Amino acid sequence: MKSLLISLCIFITGASSAFAQTSPASTSARNHTKAEQEIIDLSKQKWQWMADKNVDKLTPLFHEKAKFVHMSGTWKTDEELEIIKTGSIWYKKADVHDVAVEIVGKTAIIWSRITLTAVVRGADAVTQFTVTEVYTKQAKDWKLLALTFSSVRDTHVIKH
Repeated sequence: MKSLLISLCIFITGASSAFAQTSPASTSARNHTKAEQEIIDLSKQKWQWMADKNVDKLTPLFHEKAKFVHMSGTWKTDEELEIIKTGSIWYKKADVHDVAVEIVGKTAIIWSRITLTAVVRGADAVTQFTVTEVYTKQAKDWKLLALTFSSVRDTHVIKH
């Protein structure tokens, strides 16, 4: 009888964990192809370079015809680099909660749900965004063509 009770407890525990939902944060740990992981890693590096105001690393990453869509406007590569360099927007930290990536031919699109800690015109701001980044492969390098911030609630989920 004791072994039956123990077996039943083990079965119930195992069954409940098998039916538990996957949290959005854990979906970012899914298996990715080598190319997808390359884009994910590049995006993470980009956030760090932006936090460090490292325009020397960002300049070759940003395509010369890229567009950057923010809550207050849209601008081109030179303007974005100047904004980062001068700190008129300082992307202090991007906490990435979830990532989805698709690669079609020489185009990669990555959607990241982030909490961005920034200083905008001298004022601290912490905002939830889904950021869409579009990259194109040129020779061996990926170039960022578009970066768009979409303000979202903290409950926003990216469909994988």
